[in-house]
Amino acid sequence: MLEAFFSTYISSTIRFLFLLAPFFVVTMFLALTRGLSASEKAFVIRRACIAAAIMGIILFFAGPLLFSIIGITLNSFRIGAGTLLFLTAISLVTNGTRNHATGLPDEERDDIAVVPLAVPVMIGPATIGAILVYGAELKRASEVAGGLLGLVSSLLILAVLLRLSGYLETVLGKTGLNILSKISGLILSAMAAEIVLTGITGFIANI
Repeated sequence: MLEAFFSTYISSTIRFLFLLAPFFVVTMFLALTRGLSASEKAFVIRRACIAAAIMGIILFFAGPLLFSIIGITLNSFRIGAGTLLFLTAISLVTNGTRNHATGLPDEERDDIAVVPLAVPVMIGPATIGAILVYGAELKRASEVAGGLLGLVSSLLILAVLLRLSGYLETVLGKTGLNILSKISGLILSAMAAEIVLTGITGFIANI
């Protein structure tokens, strides 16, 4: 039981961290919070991560119920979510940005933490689909606990990266952050392929 928990926890933390595309989020955070004080940035990080965590936890448990209501199978959703994730990965690899969150808001916002930072920069359409799939795949209590803790841990790691964003920009520069975003996209593409192939295999097996 403990072995299943720790195995799921480690794999889920890595999966969810790459799903969040941390270096792209850091780049967007730097652009959105330019000119804010350190205390204001810390407040934005806290609110954004809490909002993303709440949404992520809801999605984590909502998969089976949602699939049942809509009347689709997990394998069908795997194919759709994996395809969407693959498009996001392509955007990261080619441009270093997510295709659904490439620009800044046109208007001034009093609170950028929830929109656009938490949604859609952190939790975008492809991330939503992948969280629904991963949450629905876990059956045993130990696996669910490990997956849920992995989701929370990935957001904590992202929060640390955001707190260190100024140092990361100084050390890596925009070019370095862009390169890391592209590497993240490459890993995401492999994750997307795995989701799609698992869905196709399961779909064919059920025919």
